[in-house]
Amino acid sequence: MEKTRVRDIMTSPAIAVTPNTTAPAANALMKQHCIRHLPVVENGRLVGIVSQGDLRQASITAAINSDSYELHFMLDRLTVGKIMTRKVFTVTPEAFIVHAAELMTEKKIAGLPVVEKDGSVVGVITESDLLKMLVTKLRQAEEQPTAV
Repeated sequence: MEKTRVRDIMTSPAIAVTPNTTAPAANALMKQHCIRHLPVVENGRLVGIVSQGDLRQASITAAINSDSYELHFMLDRLTVGKIMTRKVFTVTPEAFIVHAAELMTEKKIAGLPVVEKDGSVVGVITESDLLKMLVTKLRQAEEQPTAV
């Protein structure tokens, strides 16, 4: 099997937000594009990542001891910069898929921003991308005639 690179299966272009994006706006963007991870960029460079789980946890935390009005008030002011993960593991487009899969498995993360050497985000690779690739490879293997 040929060595597949990240660029071959990543989702590109990456849909990204800034640290000033509100949590509700980030959540709406994720729902609109059916995604679970948003790279956070500032001045064209990656500064963090926020996941659907991060947003959900922030909402739960805000909901504790809050009434409905207070909750909406708090969430409307909560920005991605306050809840994002700042230590972000990344891969380059030229990295081999196995490297991305190993990194995601080892670090127990579901998505990696794909960045160029200058720090610009060009895509995202997720567990879903890896699973789609696996299904494609398995289908190809099933369709090949077996040697007798």
